[in-house]
Amino acid sequence: MATVTGFEGLRHPRRTDLKQFSELFDPLFSASSDEARRQAAAALSQCQHVPPSVALQIGNAPISIAAIFLTRSNAIDDATLLQVIRSQGQAHATAIARRDNLSVHVVDALVERRQTAAAPAETAVPASQVSPTAPTPDEPLQRRPEATAQGMTTAKLLREEKLRSDLKSLARIPQKTVPVLPGIEPLDPVHEALLVRFARSGEANLFAASLSAALSSSPELGERILLDISGQQLATALTALDMHADDSLFILCAFYPDLIGRLGGTTRGEALLASLSAETCRVRVQAWLQTDRKDTVGPSEHQAYLSPDRGADPRQPAARQEPARIAADLQQKRTFGRSR
Repeated sequence: MATVTGFEGLRHPRRTDLKQFSELFDPLFSASSDEARRQAAAALSQCQHVPPSVALQIGNAPISIAAIFLTRSNAIDDATLLQVIRSQGQAHATAIARRDNLSVHVVDALVERRQTAAAPAETAVPASQVSPTAPTPDEPLQRRPEATAQGMTTAKLLREEKLRSDLKSLARIPQKTVPVLPGIEPLDPVHEALLVRFARSGEANLFAASLSAALSSSPELGERILLDISGQQLATALTALDMHADDSLFILCAFYPDLIGRLGGTTRGEALLASLSAETCRVRVQAWLQTDRKDTVGPSEHQAYLSPDRGADPRQPAARQEPARIAADLQQKRTFGRSR
């Protein structure tokens, strides 16, 4: 886990870093316990850069370890997925089929895998379904069984072709992108660097101001988000702004140290970020922004013109006091009650 954690800290690993990590990971992964391997697979499923040898080693692990990596990792290439499908069982193929983005080659391999698994059941024909009638004298003795087998093969090929075309059409459907609601734009590099810097130095006021600027909101909203001691609101805001998961986790742990505590096989901060979805967070932050705008730029409360407690209107000449009168009033207040 120390090796995996160190590799996760590399935002843009070099080729030498990838080679060194693959050389270290192979013996450590083989000698670790199942729980440690499961945690390593879950952690690497969130990395954007994983060496192909490491991805193949995790993919060939038992399904209880490799399931989360095969389902969620975006760093697995098609060649690795094809090797796992052809070398492992149906459980690994099912986990790969749950991925969001599947290429046509991977879909073909999944279809072939499914056909291979279902072939023994389809080729076995019960004896009761075979026609007991004998062939006619003008027909050769082996023509009728060959025709029956040929008909079964044709029907099977038609079913396979239909299934293949359906899966290909599903794979070509563009994935639904999460719409970015008005008023919420992804973080630019400048704001992201400022948030990480102020979180590292512990400057809460500057961090709240930068967060408000990133959200295009009032400073009060950034302060209210940061004052939530559970870290739920800050995690929601960072997820809505599409901040990198590593930076979000660092910021949460910097302001809320209790999120560093372990919770099962992960930390509380990682569990909090994993429980949030980008679409839900954007909707929630959009509601915060709408409320904030109503509070800041909303119309003021109506007050009748003849109200007894109506304040002085600075636009009226009568409401403006002359400087000499103001000075006289101040002098009278200062000398009031003094003995002469």
